[in-house]
Amino acid sequence: MVRKRASIIGVLAAALAATGASAQVQGIDLTGQYKCAAACAGDGDAFITQYGWQLNVTSEAGVPSRAWVEYPGRIWVEQAYQGAMYSTDGNTIQFDRGTIWQRIPEAPPAPPPRKRRPARRT
Repeated sequence: MVRKRASIIGVLAAALAATGASAQVQGIDLTGQYKCAAACAGDGDAFITQYGWQLNVTSEAGVPSRAWVEYPGRIWVEQAYQGAMYSTDGNTIQFDRGTIWQRIPEAPPAPPPRKRRPARRT
């Protein structure tokens, strides 16, 4: 019986690993830089780095914390001891105590340098 449970647990763990942490929490990647829009604790930018369901968060006040996705649409930030809901596109995060973060869009990559043609001689 114990051997059967161990094999079932092994199969489930392998299945979860194969799904890529539930496809980065069902397609939402919260990694990025955020600007605080309401009830801000500081005037800096906030940052999130996501690894599947695990997050590293630095608040707008510069406070680092571990965090995780409790379920799709909701995160828990350990140091702040509060949860937050995130939008379906991951661009807005609203914390339980009223703080709101808006994602700062990434700048598009610079275009490649133009090749110069040699001057024509007549």
